[in-house]
Amino acid sequence: MVNGQLGNAANEAERLFTAVSDALSDQMVERLATTAGNALEIVDKLNDEDTRDAILTLIDELTVLHRSDGLIKAFEMIHMINAIRNAMTDQMVERLAGFLEHMMTNLATEEMADLAHDAQVALRDARDESANDDGRGGLMSAVRLLSQPETQRSLKFLLSFAEKLRNGDVR
Repeated sequence: MVNGQLGNAANEAERLFTAVSDALSDQMVERLATTAGNALEIVDKLNDEDTRDAILTLIDELTVLHRSDGLIKAFEMIHMINAIRNAMTDQMVERLAGFLEHMMTNLATEEMADLAHDAQVALRDARDESANDDGRGGLMSAVRLLSQPETQRSLKFLLSFAEKLRNGDVR
């Protein structure tokens, strides 16, 4: 009985193979062969340890992004960037490039880097000094503070700075 079933399965396979070969055109066979060759090439590249690690890392990160809805947000951002690109005219691109060049020329200087560093140090020091202040005082303490020359100079500086910014009176 087993030999009969085996022979029957072989006949079925032969008939299936004949039907498939009769149904496929030469062009279809060529496309199947090309597709199979490309698939084997991809599988062969997965034998490289670095490529395999990269693909596995990519799959892991895609899973994390999917679970946190980050993948949807990433694709939304890609769609938005594409829409912006499609909406921009050549003139807008030129103006944006000019603006970026102007910003890089004016902001990417040693003076700006020094200013940013000095501002950071000053803010950190001021934060540390004011953290030790218990905040007690009252009206007379405020008046005493306002009467100090250092406070008056600081207030005059801040007022002058604000005035220059408001009037656009900068060089």
